[in-house]
Amino acid sequence: MKNIYVGNLSPSTTGETLKAAFAPFGAVAAVNIITGRGFGFVEMTNDAEGMSAISALNGKTLDGSALTVNEARPKKSKAQSHSRH
Repeated sequence: MKNIYVGNLSPSTTGETLKAAFAPFGAVAAVNIITGRGFGFVEMTNDAEGMSAISALNGKTLDGSALTVNEARPKKSKAQSHSRH
């Protein structure tokens, strides 16, 4: 599974629109738009297809907004984010 961050979404972008943008690159398992925040996540079933989508869609325009597309970073727990090494 490849979890992909998609930023700078237009307020008019829907989950279906976002899924349609990624579908030509491979199987889309899930789409989650964070309403009112201008970003979302796309989960693709194949890592290689996900990387192809990231390369092809980063900087492309969707619904009038240039997308920021990159590999989503895993969430850090509070314990990890405050630890010092």
